[in-house]
Amino acid sequence: MAEPAYTVASDSETTGEEKSSSAFPEIAIGIDVGTSKCSVAVWNGSEVELLKNTRNQKMMRSYVTFKDDIPSGGVSNQLSHEHEMLSGAAIFNMKRLIGRVDTDPVVHSSKSLPFLVQTLDIGVRPFIAALVNNVWRSTTPEEVLAIFLVELKAMAEVQLKRAIRNVVLTIPVSFSRFQVTRIERACAMAGLHVLRLMPEPTAVALLYAQQQQQAVHENIGGGSEKIALIFNMGAGYCDVAVTATAGGVSQIKALAGSTIGGEDILQNMMRHLLPDSEILFSNHGINEIKSMGLLRVATQDAIYKLSSQTSVQIDVDLGNELKICKVVDREEFEEVNRKVFEKCESLIIQCLHDAKVETKDVADIIAVGGCSYIPKIRNLVMSICKRQELYKGMNPLEAAVCGAALEGAVASGISDPFGSLDLLTIQVTPLAIGIQVEENNFVPIIPRNTTMPTRKELAFTTVRDNQTEVLIVVYEGEGEKVGKNHLLGYFKIMGIPPAPKGVPEINVCMDIDASNVLRVLAGVVLPGSRHPAIPVMEVRMPTVDDGHGWCAEALDRTYGSALDLVTVQKKI
Repeated sequence: MAEPAYTVASDSETTGEEKSSSAFPEIAIGIDVGTSKCSVAVWNGSEVELLKNTRNQKMMRSYVTFKDDIPSGGVSNQLSHEHEMLSGAAIFNMKRLIGRVDTDPVVHSSKSLPFLVQTLDIGVRPFIAALVNNVWRSTTPEEVLAIFLVELKAMAEVQLKRAIRNVVLTIPVSFSRFQVTRIERACAMAGLHVLRLMPEPTAVALLYAQQQQQAVHENIGGGSEKIALIFNMGAGYCDVAVTATAGGVSQIKALAGSTIGGEDILQNMMRHLLPDSEILFSNHGINEIKSMGLLRVATQDAIYKLSSQTSVQIDVDLGNELKICKVVDREEFEEVNRKVFEKCESLIIQCLHDAKVETKDVADIIAVGGCSYIPKIRNLVMSICKRQELYKGMNPLEAAVCGAALEGAVASGISDPFGSLDLLTIQVTPLAIGIQVEENNFVPIIPRNTTMPTRKELAFTTVRDNQTEVLIVVYEGEGEKVGKNHLLGYFKIMGIPPAPKGVPEINVCMDIDASNVLRVLAGVVLPGSRHPAIPVMEVRMPTVDDGHGWCAEALDRTYGSALDLVTVQKKI
């Protein structure tokens, strides 16, 4: 029997620190695993170099096919035709699915993909499967990503002629901390240790900081602070950042993100071309999957052509007497995706507002990601920022991975005699973090766009006389009600001395360290005392695991409002 081409390790074997370290620092590689495409880069001693696969490609498709006994991904596997990837045997869009529960709208929209995505709508992990020899083979987004990362790791090791352990990965701004743990688990399964997880526009900001620093050294520009707006939109996500850069230091002033991207644009166009497509393809039979694949490929091709043409002819035979013959112009395309473009606009406006930056103060507008080639997107970004052109100093498809590679070198302790790695990124929290209080309200303790590391406290109290227990339920998000936010975890404080409501003071402290690790501490203080009435609780978040979607409902059903808190009207 042939030796397996890959190995997926237990996450428990690889999540710890290395037991020994080399006398020479190992340079971490940067990986940008996009929803549709992926790239890998490394600092080669003088500059960032993108690695190529055996087909001499720097950009590789993000998918894993289960067609054979041994799964293979877009790194090493050569597909004979686009349709083969859409035959039911391949799992892709893993970045959109990882860490999500089956009540998530993003998961529901993924049911139109040409592999199996099933939901029970009870807040657990969705069922995902690939069609292998007429059998649905189940898998998980973490497993798919781990297999793909194993191939990326092997490719990098062949080219660099050394073992690869440490990585810096880019992630979307809107990723919850639970999704971050799923990414870390997939890396651990692939035998990789995550040095940093960088929001994608933050990685772009680091590359921009290096370019500005080099320009100063070459006397091309002044050394004063420059403010840039970074708009990043790929297949799965849209991110915006405002950064202030000077002397190699990039300070992120604000972040904004959403789960909209090229996949939404694609699905909108598919529904426009075939309005009943979701009903027609709902059973996921072999012929239906083929038809879904044909429609998807034809629509992708049309969208791509509309970036350089004002109209495109679509002719596709989907089988079962279903044919599409239609001319689509750019104006029609833009109207079909009007809500997507409006969301992009609102993210830019929100980010500028949060950063307290006027458009006149923005020096450069940087548009990156695959969707940045869409004329409507480019015009929208320039129009909001009142500019006639975009920044031309970086490749829109390579900017994020180059920034990740720079961070990999910096985090690995590599120095450069020319100062090219004298870089620092000051990051912020992309989402607010807080707890549930009375009537299922959400009270942020760490507001979004707070500079990290940070430590903030807020005081709460009991809502009932002689209440001896309180439930601390931690959420992340921007919704006023907890139901709109991501549950991170929970714990109970017990043994509170009996007292009238409003008398015990429950201090909740949230601490995010330089490694972005979140810890929640809670203690009880009674009037007249300077010491905690009971031992302080300290919990690292998140604590929830798969199935966390039903946890909040179960907590509410079990405890109701019996262990609620209310905010004390003062900040500590």
